[in-house]
Parts: sequence; structure tokens; C-alpha cells
Amino acid sequence: QVQLVESGGGSVQAGGSLRLSCAASGSILNINTMAWYRQAPGKQRELVATITAGGNTNYADSVKGRFTISRDNAKKSAYLQMNSLKPEDTAVYYCNVDWILFRAQPQVPDQVYDVWGQGTQVTVSS
Repeated sequence: QVQLVESGGGSVQAGGSLRLSCAASGSILNINTMAWYRQAPGKQRELVATITAGGNTNYADSVKGRFTISRDNAKKSAYLQMNSLKPEDTAVYYCNVDWILFRAQPQVPDQVYDVWGQGTQVTVSS
């Protein structure tokens, strides 16, 4: 029905850049706040950045000034531009949406909360 698919991960050297994409699929009517999380081996999942439907953004202190979150509502997508990458940025990055309104059947709206993508690996070598 509703899915989030991330892409754009990979391996880069420290100081390099990557751009992650998250695309929502399904008969979507509205998407609320979109976010990027990450989880490094042996660590808890942490919030990286959020962007509201109106475009307001928020960042973890560890990525401020290096990462930029954006979204394209027409494409039902969010992006994470990551610059000046560090080895400590190595993690699986996950896209999350807190609320999606979609059309489950013709003329029948439905909603789903806390939707996650499958994750994409980012590896930064020193």
C-alpha cells in the first residue's frame, strides 16, 4: 500500500559527499514530517534530520553545517545531502515518515503512522 524506498548510499572517503533519496510509493494524498535516522553497528538508532510538510528543518548537532535535508512534495520524496563526511557517519540510514494519508480504495482514504524504509548503507573510510 505505502512504501518508502531509500537509495544513494555507498562508500566514500572522509571529506566526500553523498546524496540519499527517499521516495514514497502508493496512492498517497498527504505526507507529514519526513526524517532521516541512522544506526551504526552496536549503537542505537539516532535522529539525523527532520523536515516538516511546510519545509521547516531540524538537525542533530553532529551533522549541523554538513548535512542538508530537503523534500519535493510533488515527487513525494525527501533527500539528505551529506557533505564533509566523517568515518563516524558510517551507518545504515533510514527514511521515516510520521503520518501518511493515502487512498486504500477508490473514495476510501486511510492513514498510516511511523513508516520506515528498508535502509541504505553509508560507509566512510578514513
